[in-house]
Amino acid sequence: MKKLVTILLLLMGMSTGLWAGDMASYDIVPLPQSIVMQKGKSFILDGEVSILCDASLQQEAAFLQQYLKEAVSLNLQMAQKRDKNVRYIELTVSPKITNKDGYVLTVEQKGVTIQGGSAAGVFYGIQTLRKAVTYGTVMPAVIITDAPRFGYRGMMLDCSRHFWSVDFVKRFIDLIALHNMNTFHWHLSDDQGWRIEIKRFPKLTEIGSQRSGTVLGTNSDLDDETPHGGFYTQQQAREIVAYAQQRHITVIPEIDMPGHMLAALACYPELGCTGGPYQVGHYWGVYTDVLCVGNPKVYEFIEGVLAEIMDIFPSEVIHIGGDEAPTVKWEACPKCQALGLTKNQIQPYFTQKVFNYLTSHHRRALGWDEILDGCPQDAMIMSWRGSEPGAKAAEQGHDVVMTPTSHVYFDYLQSEEAEFEPTRCGGFIPVEKVYSLEPAPETLSAEAKAHIHGTQANLWAEYLLTEGLVEYQALPRMAALAEVQWTQPEHKDYEAFKRRLTRLTRLYELYKYHYAKHLWPGRQLPSRWQF
Repeated sequence: MKKLVTILLLLMGMSTGLWAGDMASYDIVPLPQSIVMQKGKSFILDGEVSILCDASLQQEAAFLQQYLKEAVSLNLQMAQKRDKNVRYIELTVSPKITNKDGYVLTVEQKGVTIQGGSAAGVFYGIQTLRKAVTYGTVMPAVIITDAPRFGYRGMMLDCSRHFWSVDFVKRFIDLIALHNMNTFHWHLSDDQGWRIEIKRFPKLTEIGSQRSGTVLGTNSDLDDETPHGGFYTQQQAREIVAYAQQRHITVIPEIDMPGHMLAALACYPELGCTGGPYQVGHYWGVYTDVLCVGNPKVYEFIEGVLAEIMDIFPSEVIHIGGDEAPTVKWEACPKCQALGLTKNQIQPYFTQKVFNYLTSHHRRALGWDEILDGCPQDAMIMSWRGSEPGAKAAEQGHDVVMTPTSHVYFDYLQSEEAEFEPTRCGGFIPVEKVYSLEPAPETLSAEAKAHIHGTQANLWAEYLLTEGLVEYQALPRMAALAEVQWTQPEHKDYEAFKRRLTRLTRLYELYKYHYAKHLWPGRQLPSRWQF
């Protein structure tokens, strides 16, 4: 009988391209906090196994069922009552696990148990099991005790400079889930396009979502004169929010203000300091046209936009941008000058008004680190101009998300040999550089470290022309970021990580994600890798 099972498992592996009869590996990304191998026989994952859970975890059970069907061609049944003659993968929530994203995965010959601090913890335990069995369904006895280092584990996708379909946004969210991340920062507006339907201001999508052309290369004098556009209806945005929630991912929308508003000004020129005319931006970079901070109609507009944004997105945090807002138009504007403020006080005045509005609706403002000077204490800071602004903010008592250009701008090149790269965006950030990021360095005080909520990478889309290129720029750097976000620093080891990453690319290939292969030069990875 044992021989028959082995042969069947081997045949199953051959038919799927994944060698299901081989030994599973807990050598995964991100590395769990504790992996303790146990004595005793392995658990054999086969078609006779069922998934056991109560009604509250049916969604997580369905994901496990789907993942195993995709990875090892096993379509396991689900059950809510135990049968003594059946081997189970049992999913439960345990009050003993204090971290809501934590879990304990126990493998014994008779069954597998995933206990989570919440349904989210169970989901991350499922991700570990999913990655482990991708290389084999013979699971050695083990107890894995795990929880993330940071509570905020994010990725940002820019859908303004180039518009991405609903299906691709969902595919990107699946990639976030695969890497144990829990936040999708969705950049929805900028100079080059407004991407979210606002019913009170229909011109934002009628006019602001379309540009008549795009500059070629890095701001050359040549324009492609090809229209580019697209936007998400409110129904589509709600659909994406629900899709993310099912995977325990929070969607944080960003409406960038008071700068990077050229697409909005093209629709409503009276909101600018000069009155226009304006057009949706063709060029990349920083435009001097910004919202007129001294115009009361601007705040009616902002509050109207944010009211609909808050209705669509249930996240506590709303990203208000705040970066790269030149003061030149404010300095020459009679309405802005009538405020009696210095040029450095005008943006904090605007930020305070937006903050007050969000706070009155029980939401919280998050902004790029330019808002730090003069912003309210409760505002969250996203540190992008290096880690220093984030450290300063944390020492001042602000909650911080680290996103420094030096380590996590994934639109930057992955190779110094730029002529062989598909994008010409400046900067060079290889996988090792991402892996070396320390969001909460020892130089910070204990109080400041407590304010470092986590980190994310940003994918700006000026030079990302296709969905495949978005994936290529993200992968495999997302894996390095996942380990920064999840794994305690004392457990990190870059050389060991590279071996684990090589295993993870098996899932990239299974789901046909495009990924950069600079870590494996001159080598086409075979269908079955030897380690």
